Amino acid sequence: MATRVYLEVGAKRVFACSVDWPGWCRSGKTEELALQALAGYAPRYAVVAKEAGVAFRAGADDAFDVVETVPGSATTDFGAPGAVPPGDAEPMDAAEARRQVRLLRAAWTVFDRTAAESPAELRKGPRGGGRDREKMIDHVLGAESGYARKVGVKHRQPAIDDRAAIGALRDAIAAVLERASDGTPPAPNGWPARYALRRIAWHVLDHAWEMADRAS
Repeated sequence: MATRVYLEVGAKRVFACSVDWPGWCRSGKTEELALQALAGYAPRYAVVAKEAGVAFRAGADDAFDVVETVPGSATTDFGAPGAVPPGDAEPMDAAEARRQVRLLRAAWTVFDRTAAESPAELRKGPRGGGRDREKMIDHVLGAESGYARKVGVKHRQPAIDDRAAIGALRDAIAAVLERASDGTPPAPNGWPARYALRRIAWHVLDHAWEMADRAS
């Protein structure tokens, strides 16, 4: 069975994102390279699925079924998936919502574990750029508090060492997204649940994997 994906095509970058596995989303300069990158990250995503206790089919990266192609934007070219595909307006029952939230919670666990195992100073990028560990954690939490508003959750950004506040933010996000959805955003001018799950998990895992790579 092929893995369902959609492509977000910008002028300079293409994202290939799994429809059913939130956070499994990678980019490349072309559609082919984006799909190759997605396949290459299957073993890393399998760790997330295992953490969630969700069976991740062996060979999930063997074949992709591109079910939608959507136009990208400057956000796409900057390096983030920013388009909400029409398919995200489809209803999602409670069982699937709970499954996807388990994967989101697993992404948070992978990020926290990676941060705990990484040095405070991370190896710099090819041009000497990149955030160190504490700044990366702060960036992820800042983005997450902003994303939360897209589903109707209003929390202040937690401090990076305030585990209670971080847990409260994440629990509030999960409480909204683990409910059955008719496909409409849970907040005015917000994101539909499918997209919110995918975008939040992608951002967490993108930085978890970056941190792991730059810690070595």
